Amino acid sequence: MPDDALPLSRLRPALPSPLEPVEDERFARHSVTLLLKRDDLIHPELPGNKWRKLAPNLRAAAGRTVLTFGGAYSNHLRATAAAGRLLGFPTVGVVRGDELAHRPLNPSLARCAADGMRLHFVDRAAYRAKASPEVLDGLLSLFGECLVLPEGGSNALAAQGCAELGRELRGPAGTVAVACGTGGTLAGLAAGLGPGQRALGIPVLRGGFLGDAVRALQQEAFGGPAGRWSLDDRFHFGGYARTTPRLHAFADDFEDRHGLPVERLYVAKLLYGLTVLAAEGAFAPGSTVTAVVTGRPGAPHGAGSPHDAPSDSR
Repeated sequence: MPDDALPLSRLRPALPSPLEPVEDERFARHSVTLLLKRDDLIHPELPGNKWRKLAPNLRAAAGRTVLTFGGAYSNHLRATAAAGRLLGFPTVGVVRGDELAHRPLNPSLARCAADGMRLHFVDRAAYRAKASPEVLDGLLSLFGECLVLPEGGSNALAAQGCAELGRELRGPAGTVAVACGTGGTLAGLAAGLGPGQRALGIPVLRGGFLGDAVRALQQEAFGGPAGRWSLDDRFHFGGYARTTPRLHAFADDFEDRHGLPVERLYVAKLLYGLTVLAAEGAFAPGSTVTAVVTGRPGAPHGAGSPHDAPSDSR
């Protein structure tokens, strides 16, 4: 199927995304320059790494049904559903928690349904085994031929799509940092950066599993290790969809200083981590650090505050 079978260009993504300098004395006092890579401005409904991860997979789907997985507040499910509406292909969301089938849809799932996504609720044991042949065969028998995307959208094609992010950042920064859920963005970012640059991942989930996930994705996408990357897992603030008053205070202060709305579950943790690392002397004087802004606030997380949302990955 030719690339124009699914004309993603008609969505008019803003690529390359802007690169903005930030004057912040918490970095300047250590002679470090902070830049923001504004991937949140790529597309209003498919911002940041959502666009970069979905676009190559949607080309591969070529209009077929896309079936993917997520929790009740999944950003990935919402982005996939929005893409289906915008481009006119069917979507299926396999949602963790069969008890949710008998409750009113929360705002996140209601948005998915309004965008035409067919929601299929499964119990948590089946969800944990979602990659097994038994579960996948059962889903395909229900929904027919589909392109199956993993939770968070991180697969080899997604990592290859995120390599373009690294290529856009060749030169300006020694370190490029990104918040990580499932590892696809970091795997591709590192592969796309140039010699002498490194990618730094700030995991937003607990568990210490992300290194293995990034290595596996790079093996699948690029045939082996690609680029320099590392993880610092100190800044998850309790795990995905967990925040603390300290994190909210930091994000509020960053917004006041720079006029940038700060998404709390990923971007705030990234920026907080970078300020701590700068204070620790992790970045050499005279160096430049780029923070990838992968999303923006305002996406629905249910009736409560974001930290009330159940654990999920994007």
